Amino acid sequence: MTNSSKKTITLEQTKSAIGRPGEQRRTLKGLGLDKIGRRSSIEDTPAVRGMVAKVAHLLRVVDDK
Repeated sequence: MTNSSKKTITLEQTKSAIGRPGEQRRTLKGLGLDKIGRRSSIEDTPAVRGMVAKVAHLLRVVDDK
């Protein structure tokens, strides 16, 4: 698989991590998000999908490519 054929997912943080459990804050950091409005494009893998599911109430999926 070459870099151009890897699927990516773009995420945008829509809510704050203030007052959330530490595990959710660490998950956001792992996804490359730390402030409301920030976007992160990362490789679409089952592990990333699991992380997104954990904090789905704090972010939105902008696009899947």
